[in-house]
Amino acid sequence: MREVIQVFAVCLTLLAAPLSARAAPVKNGFDLAGALVPAEEILAGGPPRDGIPAIDQPVFLPARAPGDLKLQDRVLGVLVNGVAKAYPLAILNWHEIVNDHFGKTPVTVTYCPLCGTGMAFLAEVAGQAMKFGVSGLLYNSDVLLYDRRTESLWSQIDRRAISGPHQGVRLVSLPLEHTSWLDWRQRHPDTLVLSRDTGQVRDYNRDPYAGYENNRETYFPVRFRAQGYHPKERVLGLEIDGQFKAYPFAELAKTDGTVGDRVGGRAIVVRFDAQHANATAQDADGKLLAGVVGFWFAWYAFHPETLVYKARTQEAAKGAR
Repeated sequence: MREVIQVFAVCLTLLAAPLSARAAPVKNGFDLAGALVPAEEILAGGPPRDGIPAIDQPVFLPARAPGDLKLQDRVLGVLVNGVAKAYPLAILNWHEIVNDHFGKTPVTVTYCPLCGTGMAFLAEVAGQAMKFGVSGLLYNSDVLLYDRRTESLWSQIDRRAISGPHQGVRLVSLPLEHTSWLDWRQRHPDTLVLSRDTGQVRDYNRDPYAGYENNRETYFPVRFRAQGYHPKERVLGLEIDGQFKAYPFAELAKTDGTVGDRVGGRAIVVRFDAQHANATAQDADGKLLAGVVGFWFAWYAFHPETLVYKARTQEAAKGAR
C-alpha cells in the first residue's frame, strides 16, 4: 500500500509540473531547451532538417568558363588568402550554405533568401573545423544553421549559437561583397566561380523567391518591425566595438559614393557603387570590414537600437524617421 501511495504522489507531482519542465521543446529534431531566444519564436520554415541541402563538395570553374552566368547576375564575392571566389545567388537560393576551404582555411558561405543576407564565416570553433547544414528553422525570418559536430543551432545574422553545446559562442565573420558578376570578375579576373555541378537536381534558372524582394510583406514574423524605409530596402549593416549602424542604399545613392564616418569610435569609409548595387566599408588603413548587406527589416529585427546613416544631415539617428 505504501508503494502505491508513493507512485500516486510521483504522478501528481509530474502532472503539476510545468509543461516546459516535463518536455523540452524539440523542432526539426533540435532540442531547444534553454535556448538564448524564446523557443516559440523559432519557427519551422517548411523544409525538414537538410531539406535544403548544403553544398559540401563545391566545384569551381575559372571566370572564363561559366556560360550560364549573365553579367548582371548577383554573386557573393569572397577573397581569402589571396584567392577570390564567387558564389552565384541563383545557386545559393537553393542551398543557402557552402562548406568550403581557401587553402587550409575552412570557410562557410551562407545566404538567407528571406533576409537577403550573405555572410561568410571562419568555419572553426575552439580550433576545430566545422561543417554546417540548414536546420529548416528560422529566427526573425533568418536561417538557423547547425553544425554537424554538436548540432548547435547558429543564427546567421547574429553569428551566435543560440542552443546546443556551443551556446553563446559567436562565429568570426569574414569580409564579403554582394555585387554583380560583371563587377566581381572585372576586379578579380582570376576568380573562381561556384559551378552548378552541385550533386543536386535543381532548376537554377528559376528563382524560387521571385517577387519577394519587391513585396513589403515577409513570410514570417519578426520581433521588431522596422519603419522609415521599404522593409526590403538594401542596407549595409556594421557592428564595430558594440555599436551598430545601418547605411541604407537609398541614402548612399544621394552621395558621391564615398562616405567618411565614425562607428564605435573608429574612423571608417563606406563606398557605394550604384551601378552594381554594392556597398562596402573599410577601416582607416583601407582594410575591408566584415559588414552585412541585406534587407532593412532583417537588420532592424536583430538590431533595433541601430544608428542609421542619413545623407541629408550627414548624421546618424536612432531608428529610421
